[in-house]
Amino acid sequence: MHPHWQMAADLVLAQLRALLQNPAYASQPALGLIYITDHLAAHAQELMDHVAQELPQVRHWAGSVGVGISSNNVEYFDEPALAIMLCDIPESQFKVFSGAAPLGASMAQGFVAQTALVHADSHTPELSELIEDLAASTQSGFVFGGLPSSRAESVQFARGGERTPPSSGRGHGVYTGGLSGVAFAPEVQMLTRVTQGCKPLGEVREITEAQEHLVLKLDGAPALYALMQDLHVPIDDPRSAVDKVRETLVGLSLPNTPTLRLTGGLDDAVMVRHIIGLDPIRHGVAVAHAVKAGMHMAFCTRDVKSAKADLLRIVTEIRERLEPQEVEPAVALAEGLEPSHRAGQRIAGAIYVSCTGRGGPHFGAPSAELQIIQRALGDVPLVGFFAAGEIAYQQVYGYTGVLTVFTMEGVAS
Repeated sequence: MHPHWQMAADLVLAQLRALLQNPAYASQPALGLIYITDHLAAHAQELMDHVAQELPQVRHWAGSVGVGISSNNVEYFDEPALAIMLCDIPESQFKVFSGAAPLGASMAQGFVAQTALVHADSHTPELSELIEDLAASTQSGFVFGGLPSSRAESVQFARGGERTPPSSGRGHGVYTGGLSGVAFAPEVQMLTRVTQGCKPLGEVREITEAQEHLVLKLDGAPALYALMQDLHVPIDDPRSAVDKVRETLVGLSLPNTPTLRLTGGLDDAVMVRHIIGLDPIRHGVAVAHAVKAGMHMAFCTRDVKSAKADLLRIVTEIRERLEPQEVEPAVALAEGLEPSHRAGQRIAGAIYVSCTGRGGPHFGAPSAELQIIQRALGDVPLVGFFAAGEIAYQQVYGYTGVLTVFTMEGVAS
């Protein structure tokens, strides 16, 4: 962190060089992930060129900008800062892509994508369809990432996937608009979890009549009446609910997909959106997402306690997935393991994309969100940013956190 872009970069580079000299770390990492706050967006190209020149062994770069970024257990909001994580992944197991080097071109040459880290400009036409298409082109049908958030340019970093210009290589790898990121082959092991952090206010209802963004009927009854019921407001005085409505969100799920978990929280596949208006004449509720009959909806609220509990849930799930497992003697014998034991995995690094509406202020203290993750995962390398929309599965979310960890074979620590 430093107000001058080069000094900020040099401070980070000094830390990285020290780690590269440590025998416990890889000396020739091939991929670098870089995130900057929007205070440095005007110098993105200079910063990219400088970092790439100082770390010539790192030939591939990807990243983005946010009004806030995260590094290990600290978040940096509204101040000049950058974070870099170097990844020791063989070049054959990932591909950096952008508008200048589409992922489809690499796949046409035989590269198989299991999943992808995606940075996408929110102003890109047909963005939802592009993300769906990208996810569908992967073996998992799953991508993760976020939309850059910036009060300046919404820059993206994608260097190494495109051809290097014939000159010195300067002046490339920084983009605005479209999609960019890194696709990973099946050999790259990782786990991703989504935390919604919202608390349902009432029951889940089916949308039975809708028009574009306007929900007219839920379970056959006027949608406005259902909202008033969940907010405990008299139906004949909807104006008294204005303040409560401002604090209320909706959780939307597609037909035949779950809306709630068994524990009562919102399912990962649910899209959380704003209420943008009420229609007292048609008794409808307008939401910030196109809706259709057959979808399900639950009114909900952002709740600090629920947000903390749900974040703790996803990191606990990840830890449990990585721990050594008991196995039957016959299975252990077939796999060449000691009876009743299978080695676990350890975390090599993590990427966390959180909503700009979350972070320390929502969790009660500066960096509290990141500290919850660190306490559960341990002292693992982590970078990320606070996004204008979070990407997981095949869609864009809001008010969520998307945590992805890279894993390696070995007993979990």
